[in-house]
Amino acid sequence: MRIEGKEQIWKEYQKEIPNDDFFYVRSCIRQNLFPASEVIFLKILREELSKTIYETPHHTTCGGIGYHSDIVPIETVMTIIARQFALMTEAGFENYACSCITSFGLYSEIIETWNHFPELLEKTRKSLKEATGREFNIPKHLAHASDVIYKVRNEIAEKAKYKLINKHTGKPLKVVEHIGCHYSKMFPNKGIGGAEYPYVLTGMVEAWGGEIVDYPERRHCCGFGFRQYLVQANRGYSLANTHKKFESMEPFEPDMIITNCPGCPFFLDRWQYVIAETEGKCYGAKGQGIPVFTYEEVAGMVLGYDPWDLGLQVHQIAVEPLLDKIGIPYNPETKYQGLNGKDLGKPELPKNICSC
Repeated sequence: MRIEGKEQIWKEYQKEIPNDDFFYVRSCIRQNLFPASEVIFLKILREELSKTIYETPHHTTCGGIGYHSDIVPIETVMTIIARQFALMTEAGFENYACSCITSFGLYSEIIETWNHFPELLEKTRKSLKEATGREFNIPKHLAHASDVIYKVRNEIAEKAKYKLINKHTGKPLKVVEHIGCHYSKMFPNKGIGGAEYPYVLTGMVEAWGGEIVDYPERRHCCGFGFRQYLVQANRGYSLANTHKKFESMEPFEPDMIITNCPGCPFFLDRWQYVIAETEGKCYGAKGQGIPVFTYEEVAGMVLGYDPWDLGLQVHQIAVEPLLDKIGIPYNPETKYQGLNGKDLGKPELPKNICSC
């Protein structure tokens, strides 16, 4: 293919991302899995980069988990999302940023549905008005929070205290990027780079000094799949998907994994423990696992934030070996301390995977 053709195809998978002024909504599960990520997102944008980003305590779940589990009907989800957009409208914003990949996919689906079926949009407006008295505008720009960090990745790089470089060798860290399925597989033109070549995390890694690992199952699902995990009898399917990814990436010896979905870092982190306990196998060097991070955590690391303020102590796979490679300092004595130095207790360590 001629270079002009490639450039044209790439242009079709770009999106306009505002540089400022966002109405932000959190995920309903991320705060339970990696509790500091959303706080760090707001801190970076507000305090490091002086961006305007607004959130309200009145927003709710988007209904995505119930919808994709065939529990909540789409008409109800439309009204829930319309209420979210009403909160944005009332706050005087038109740029909407969401923390959750499933929310991003669902918002994209509903907006596309309204575009093609305006009668459903009018029905939703009526339902919301009758139920809450509210009215709403559709966002001018819909962005996932990783889109926003991608947009400001070079601003973060300019302020960075560390790079994704092995200080002992001087070489870039080998990074596996994992994109949540709902980011661009459903609507490829809504994500940066489309479904096959999403660039949102790759752009961050490259801007911060790392090197992306390409491997056969790079675009394979992490294993969450909603009903693969929510239904207990189906959890073997979830584990099998994750196992397939790790078997595929293992020969490339990655240093770390970066993700942009609430479920993906949880399963890529926790299933490593399960595989090690059931099969006695670890995918990292020296009996260690491959540490898994959210993009906010990685941004915080390069900016020099305390690893425990980033919430890295809640990860199943130990992060200290990676921190040592980069040269990020940490205090092992405060790893399991809460507010005001309160001792939270040390968790039971895994038997077959190194936690040092």
